[in-house]
Amino acid sequence: MLNNNRIILNSILAFSILSLAIAYFIQYILGHEPCNLCLIERIPYLGSLVLISLIFIINKFEKLIAGIVLLLFVFGSVVSFYHVGIEQGLFSESLVCDSGASNIDMSKKELLKQLQNKTPVSCKDVTFRFFGLSLATINTVISILLSGIMIKVIKNYGKN
Repeated sequence: MLNNNRIILNSILAFSILSLAIAYFIQYILGHEPCNLCLIERIPYLGSLVLISLIFIINKFEKLIAGIVLLLFVFGSVVSFYHVGIEQGLFSESLVCDSGASNIDMSKKELLKQLQNKTPVSCKDVTFRFFGLSLATINTVISILLSGIMIKVIKNYGKN
Protein backbone atom coordinates (compact mmCIF):
# COMPACT_ATOMS: atom_id res chain seq x y z
CA MET A 1 0.00 0.00 0.00
CA LEU A 2 2.83 2.40 0.72
CA ASN A 3 4.00 2.13 -2.90
CA ASN A 4 0.45 3.04 -3.96
CA ASN A 5 0.65 6.10 -1.68
CA ARG A 6 3.89 7.17 -3.35
CA ILE A 7 2.23 7.08 -6.76
CA ILE A 8 -0.75 9.05 -5.48
CA LEU A 9 1.44 11.61 -3.69
CA ASN A 10 3.64 11.99 -6.78
CA SER A 11 0.49 12.60 -8.80
CA ILE A 12 -0.74 15.24 -6.34
CA LEU A 13 2.71 16.85 -6.40
CA ALA A 14 2.67 17.01 -10.21
CA PHE A 15 -0.93 18.28 -10.21
CA SER A 16 -0.02 21.01 -7.70
CA ILE A 17 2.86 22.14 -9.91
CA LEU A 18 0.55 22.17 -12.94
CA SER A 19 -2.18 24.07 -11.06
CA LEU A 20 0.23 26.75 -9.89
CA ALA A 21 1.78 27.01 -13.35
CA ILE A 22 -1.67 27.54 -14.87
CA ALA A 23 -2.55 30.15 -12.22
CA TYR A 24 0.68 32.08 -12.84
CA PHE A 25 0.22 31.76 -16.62
CA ILE A 26 -3.28 33.24 -16.38
CA GLN A 27 -1.98 36.00 -14.13
CA TYR A 28 1.30 36.98 -15.78
CA ILE A 29 0.93 35.92 -19.42
CA LEU A 30 -2.79 36.43 -20.01
CA GLY A 31 -2.91 39.47 -17.70
CA HIS A 32 -5.84 38.51 -15.44
CA GLU A 33 -5.17 39.97 -11.99
CA PRO A 34 -6.21 37.65 -9.12
CA CYS A 35 -8.29 38.86 -6.20
CA ASN A 36 -7.15 38.30 -2.61
CA LEU A 37 -9.15 35.06 -2.29
CA CYS A 38 -7.60 33.74 -5.52
CA LEU A 39 -4.18 34.27 -3.97
CA ILE A 40 -5.25 32.52 -0.75
CA GLU A 41 -6.59 29.58 -2.79
CA ARG A 42 -3.03 28.92 -3.99
CA ILE A 43 -1.82 28.17 -0.45
CA PRO A 44 -2.89 24.48 -0.38
CA TYR A 45 -1.03 23.82 -3.63
CA LEU A 46 2.12 25.58 -2.41
CA GLY A 47 1.84 23.79 0.93
CA SER A 48 1.37 20.40 -0.72
CA LEU A 49 4.50 20.99 -2.81
CA VAL A 50 6.55 21.58 0.31
CA LEU A 51 4.96 18.92 2.50
CA ILE A 52 4.79 16.09 -0.03
CA SER A 53 8.41 16.79 -0.97
CA LEU A 54 9.19 16.60 2.75
CA ILE A 55 7.54 13.16 2.94
CA PHE A 56 9.87 11.92 0.20
CA ILE A 57 12.97 13.55 1.69
CA ILE A 58 12.72 12.57 5.37
CA ASN A 59 10.68 9.34 5.08
CA LYS A 60 9.26 9.96 8.57
CA PHE A 61 5.95 11.20 9.88
CA GLU A 62 4.27 10.38 6.56
CA LYS A 63 0.80 9.97 8.08
CA LEU A 64 1.08 13.22 10.07
CA ILE A 65 2.31 15.21 7.07
CA ALA A 66 -0.39 13.66 4.87
CA GLY A 67 -2.92 14.78 7.51
CA ILE A 68 -1.64 18.33 7.26
CA VAL A 69 -1.92 18.18 3.46
CA LEU A 70 -5.50 16.94 3.91
CA LEU A 71 -6.25 19.92 6.16
CA LEU A 72 -4.77 22.28 3.57
CA PHE A 73 -7.07 20.91 0.85
CA VAL A 74 -10.08 21.05 3.19
CA PHE A 75 -9.13 24.68 3.88
CA GLY A 76 -8.88 25.22 0.11
CA SER A 77 -12.34 23.69 -0.37
CA VAL A 78 -13.89 26.01 2.21
CA VAL A 79 -12.18 29.14 0.86
CA SER A 80 -13.06 28.25 -2.75
CA PHE A 81 -16.68 27.52 -1.82
CA TYR A 82 -16.86 30.87 -0.01
CA HIS A 83 -15.35 32.56 -3.08
CA VAL A 84 -17.97 30.96 -5.35
CA GLY A 85 -20.64 32.16 -2.94
CA ILE A 86 -19.32 35.71 -3.23
CA GLU A 87 -19.26 35.45 -7.02
CA GLN A 88 -22.87 34.22 -7.02
CA GLY A 89 -24.03 36.90 -4.58
CA LEU A 90 -24.78 34.40 -1.79
CA PHE A 91 -22.20 35.91 0.57
CA SER A 92 -20.98 39.47 0.91
CA GLU A 93 -17.33 40.32 0.52
CA SER A 94 -15.30 40.20 3.72
CA LEU A 95 -12.26 42.09 4.91
CA VAL A 96 -10.13 39.57 3.01
CA CYS A 97 -11.66 40.91 -0.19
CA ASP A 98 -11.03 44.51 0.83
CA SER A 99 -10.11 46.22 -2.39
CA GLY A 100 -7.48 48.29 -0.66
CA ALA A 101 -9.83 51.06 0.37
CA SER A 102 -9.29 52.08 3.94
CA ASN A 103 -11.07 54.41 6.30
CA ILE A 104 -7.93 56.44 6.90
CA ASP A 105 -8.14 60.12 6.03
CA MET A 106 -5.89 60.80 3.06
CA SER A 107 -4.50 63.97 1.68
CA LYS A 108 -5.34 64.97 -1.90
CA LYS A 109 -1.88 63.85 -3.01
CA GLU A 110 -2.23 60.42 -1.41
CA LEU A 111 -5.71 59.99 -2.88
CA LEU A 112 -4.49 60.88 -6.39
CA LYS A 113 -1.53 58.53 -6.00
CA GLN A 114 -3.84 55.68 -4.96
CA LEU A 115 -6.19 56.34 -7.89
CA GLN A 116 -3.27 56.22 -10.33
CA ASN A 117 -2.24 52.78 -9.05
CA LYS A 118 -4.06 49.71 -10.30
CA THR A 119 -7.14 49.06 -8.23
CA PRO A 120 -7.28 45.56 -6.76
CA VAL A 121 -9.73 43.08 -8.24
CA SER A 122 -12.95 42.51 -6.32
CA CYS A 123 -13.59 38.93 -5.18
CA LYS A 124 -17.03 39.00 -6.81
CA ASP A 125 -15.64 39.83 -10.27
CA VAL A 126 -14.91 36.78 -12.44
CA THR A 127 -12.16 37.87 -14.82
CA PHE A 128 -11.41 34.44 -16.30
CA ARG A 129 -13.66 31.48 -17.13
CA PHE A 130 -12.81 27.98 -18.32
CA PHE A 131 -15.67 26.04 -19.98
CA GLY A 132 -18.00 28.70 -18.57
CA LEU A 133 -16.89 28.09 -14.98
CA SER A 134 -14.96 30.47 -12.77
CA LEU A 135 -11.60 29.28 -11.50
CA ALA A 136 -13.02 29.39 -7.95
CA THR A 137 -15.75 26.93 -8.99
CA ILE A 138 -13.21 24.61 -10.59
CA ASN A 139 -10.94 24.90 -7.56
CA THR A 140 -13.81 24.00 -5.22
CA VAL A 141 -14.39 20.72 -7.05
CA ILE A 142 -10.68 19.94 -7.33
CA SER A 143 -10.02 20.72 -3.66
CA ILE A 144 -12.87 18.45 -2.55
CA LEU A 145 -11.52 15.65 -4.79
CA LEU A 146 -7.98 16.12 -3.47
CA SER A 147 -9.30 16.07 0.10
CA GLY A 148 -10.95 12.71 -0.63
CA ILE A 149 -7.77 11.37 -2.20
CA MET A 150 -5.76 12.45 0.84
CA ILE A 151 -8.21 10.62 3.12
CA LYS A 152 -7.51 7.48 1.06
CA VAL A 153 -3.76 8.06 1.41
CA ILE A 154 -4.04 8.42 5.19
CA LYS A 155 -6.16 5.25 5.44
CA ASN A 156 -3.55 3.39 3.38
CA TYR A 157 -0.84 4.26 5.93
CA GLY A 158 -2.79 2.30 8.53
CA LYS A 159 -2.70 -0.88 6.40
CA ASN A 160 0.30 -3.13 6.13
